[in-house]
Amino acid sequence: MDINFATFLDITTLTIEAAGVVVIVIGISVAFGKFIRDRAEEGAYRKLRSTLGRAILLGLELLVAADIINTVAIEPSLDSLAVLAGIVLVRTFLSLSLEVEIEGKWPWHRAASERSAASARDGDR
Repeated sequence: MDINFATFLDITTLTIEAAGVVVIVIGISVAFGKFIRDRAEEGAYRKLRSTLGRAILLGLELLVAADIINTVAIEPSLDSLAVLAGIVLVRTFLSLSLEVEIEGKWPWHRAASERSAASARDGDR
């Protein structure tokens, strides 16, 4: 691989990883800022958990993207592919767990309930 292209991919991967970390840190800061401001309101703790979960989910997506770029473009070996598969499995499980924690239902159940609600609204007209 050309050295300039490899350097570009290294910088790109590091930038995406840094963006993932920044998203998580900013999300945590925003979530706690809103929680402190609204702590007396009902549901403030639930909103905190929801905001935290969404920030972590977005950050995890960026980190997975960086891992994929790193494995496929920079270090294409069976060992790095096996490590990537493990990382993606763990992060996917975390993402699904956070999604259920935030929404209270599996992602595919949410889509079905949204379709049902839309059908009910259309039927009322």
